[in-house]
Amino acid sequence: MASSNAVGSAREFISPSDLTFSWGGCHRCLWLNYNHGLRTPGFMPLVGDLANMQENYFASKTTADIAPVLPAGKVASLGGWVKSALIPVNGSNSKFAIRGKYDLLIEFADGTYGVIDCKFQAKDSDKTDLYQPQLEAYAFALENPATGEPKPVSLIGLLVWSLLAPAGDVNKGFGLKLKHSWRPITRNPAALSTRLTDFITVVTGEMPVAKDNCDMCNYLTQRRDFIGAK
Repeated sequence: MASSNAVGSAREFISPSDLTFSWGGCHRCLWLNYNHGLRTPGFMPLVGDLANMQENYFASKTTADIAPVLPAGKVASLGGWVKSALIPVNGSNSKFAIRGKYDLLIEFADGTYGVIDCKFQAKDSDKTDLYQPQLEAYAFALENPATGEPKPVSLIGLLVWSLLAPAGDVNKGFGLKLKHSWRPITRNPAALSTRLTDFITVVTGEMPVAKDNCDMCNYLTQRRDFIGAK
């Protein structure tokens, strides 16, 4: 059995989405994932299919097809991987880097780039604050790549499809009417630097206590209490 305080080396790449969801969740689960590869299972397989559908719809589209308020440009690539240089923490490079897969990369006419994350939501709610660190992390990786030329990022944001109503009938088939919303996100590299420093401090320290409302940790505790360590 591994020590509860043993810092392992399972992960040296930080996923942009972990800066949002995992950081906002249980830090014990986060620590176990990054040090020993123990990741809590996911339960939303349909989300990936819907996201892929949304991304593919905008392949080769112009910014006018996404939101008329955007500067002139085009979708340069879909679902591309990015990997950053090593992340500096307190003036020195850490062993960690950003690695992740963006949804849409926009190339603007002025030579700068935009990173857009596609979201499929039940309601058209504003979640820009939630996803800001994730989008900023993609921008960091593009501007500070492990290899290749940097890409200056002038814009980040969310492209949201939200449910309105079903459409169609039993003979022709059914579809969904969707609301299309563009939600820009203000860039904040300083906030990302703080989040990354805090994140790396947690995953390289001793195992944190479980979050009080962590469903996974509470289930494991109750299971152990009920049946023992089987």
